[in-house]
Amino acid sequence: MIDAIRCEWPDDFPLFLRVSATDWLDGGWGVEETVRLAKLLKKEGRVDLVDCSSGGTDPSQQMPIHPGYQVPLSRQVREGAKIMTGAVGLIHNPDQAESILANGDADLLVLGRALLADPHRPLKAANALETESMEWPLQYERGDIF
Repeated sequence: MIDAIRCEWPDDFPLFLRVSATDWLDGGWGVEETVRLAKLLKKEGRVDLVDCSSGGTDPSQQMPIHPGYQVPLSRQVREGAKIMTGAVGLIHNPDQAESILANGDADLLVLGRALLADPHRPLKAANALETESMEWPLQYERGDIF
């Protein structure tokens, strides 16, 4: 399937692959398997970044849910496969987000529910971190900010 996407995907656009880096089950898919997969995908030039999420499909899973609980998965894949990674999982605090990137835990943060709950979160984070400037696509500048 990745090959089919690559055939249609522009060469100058990065291709991200979201994976469950572990399914949190004994004897199941683990981060070691994800590292091997990421190495193969990198070697063959199939993907540019691995977005590291984790399983949530079995009631017997023991997921250690807390802010940033999936970030270590991203770091393990990043270091083990020498590929860019994205981190997800309860990343709500701007300082936490900044430290994930600064510490090399991930190359990118993927925020889903947090942005659905508050689409102005990037602006609020920029203000909290005292970012000097942010460039927006021109289309966004025509929108109203409440």
